[in-house]
Amino acid sequence: MPQQVHYFSEEGLEKLKEELNLLKTVRVKETSARIESAKALGDLKENSEYHSAKEEMGFVQGRIREIEEILKNVKIIDESSGGDVVRVGSTVEVDSKTGPRSYKIVGSAEADPVNGLISNESPMGQSFLDCKVGDEVEVKTPGGIAYYTILKIQ
Repeated sequence: MPQQVHYFSEEGLEKLKEELNLLKTVRVKETSARIESAKALGDLKENSEYHSAKEEMGFVQGRIREIEEILKNVKIIDESSGGDVVRVGSTVEVDSKTGPRSYKIVGSAEADPVNGLISNESPMGQSFLDCKVGDEVEVKTPGGIAYYTILKIQ
């Protein structure tokens, strides 16, 4: 089974790398120190600080593995030109019954729908991909079908 491609902007990839560096250089050391400090308190069976620190270490190590796996198959989004079709990296201006809106199609790791960053894997993102200006787009959502008209692609 081929690895999933993870799309990132240059900025998003840099943030992910910074997070990985912080986890490896700061969080692991801090959490290890918490574990050692809790061990010094004695009985580990009833030591909630020790169990909390061990749980946190599991989270930190899991996130490190997750980021390292993502970084194995990253594709940088080419944002140099708008083009005539919607693709990952495009900013799309659309019109709908709620009025005009603008969305940027990003990889799932950078998605933030509240701020107009929609994943290429989401129903809306998938529906917009490969569309052109003037296209009528039907998006199947949990709340029903929504209709959009592509006004501009950047």
